[in-house]
Amino acid sequence: MNPIAAAKSRLILVTGPARSGKSEWAETLAKQTGKSAIYVATATVDPTDREWVERIEQHRRRRPADWTTVQQPIDLAATILASPPSSCLLVDSLGTWVANLLEQEDVTWEKTLQQLLDSLAVAKSDTILVAEETGWGVVPAYPAGRTFRDRLGTLVRRIGAKSDAVYLVTGGYVLNLTEIGFPLPPNSP
Repeated sequence: MNPIAAAKSRLILVTGPARSGKSEWAETLAKQTGKSAIYVATATVDPTDREWVERIEQHRRRRPADWTTVQQPIDLAATILASPPSSCLLVDSLGTWVANLLEQEDVTWEKTLQQLLDSLAVAKSDTILVAEETGWGVVPAYPAGRTFRDRLGTLVRRIGAKSDAVYLVTGGYVLNLTEIGFPLPPNSP
């Protein structure tokens, strides 16, 4: 069964823990759309960090050569708004994007978050978002860690509520949460 065809989705959220296969599943979904794929990389490359460069290269090697890659560590909303209807936008990842903006004051962050949500509501392209699940462990002992965890958790929940399909990738399995679960009431945190 083709998950894209089954869900008839415009907005898809793929979430899960580190190294779970989230990106691979998102790439599979993007291929299944049959549209030209635009891979939006939210990471910045530090050439002195060899391990980080290798992780990025692993992602690049997995993607088809005809995919377009856009580096967008900050202005994700503008990239989403600019994508053509004939494309499938794959954003990898929201956790890295949140980390890039962690220095924003709460008021500025709320505006940035709302801009992203507004852009997703009017996006012309299919959009697949990859997000990490960070809140399954202990509460971080330092303020920046708590801010990151809370911002990412809130972002994932708010996008999940608007998504046509939400997938959880964990333990070597992909679960379609929109098929086996039910949404929480719309009281967003």
